[in-house]
Amino acid sequence: MNITVSHLSEADKEDWQTLYYSYAEFYKVPMNQTILDTVWSWIHNEHKEFYGLIAKDQNGQALGLMHCRAMASPLRGAEVGFLDDLFVVPEARGTNTVDALYADLNKLGKQKGWPFIRWITADNNYRARNVYDKISERTSWVTYQLPIK
Repeated sequence: MNITVSHLSEADKEDWQTLYYSYAEFYKVPMNQTILDTVWSWIHNEHKEFYGLIAKDQNGQALGLMHCRAMASPLRGAEVGFLDDLFVVPEARGTNTVDALYADLNKLGKQKGWPFIRWITADNNYRARNVYDKISERTSWVTYQLPIK
């Protein structure tokens, strides 16, 4: 399968929305048009370092997406990359789609001068974690979240 990865353009909006709905459904997170519009605006805001990538097959069929951004790392006195979202449609899993997305993510990281790109995933996301264990270094950090009341 021939996979191409590119930055999201206005022409990709419908495919992106379909992919992002599926991603939210996978994680059982409610999704609506307001959220979609907000994230889409971040991707196309030249004043935000928030990026969207889309993978397509040779027929132009959308297979996956990535969202990443710059993240300040105060101890380093530098910005690093943070991968927020990665989704590949089930029928494209096990192909080179995720490899193609990570290759372009790596290129973006080099362009931005990020020393690394960090991400989190669900503990029970075994299939994805198997890929991550092959392409990246697992950190010793445990993630917490403080609900704002």
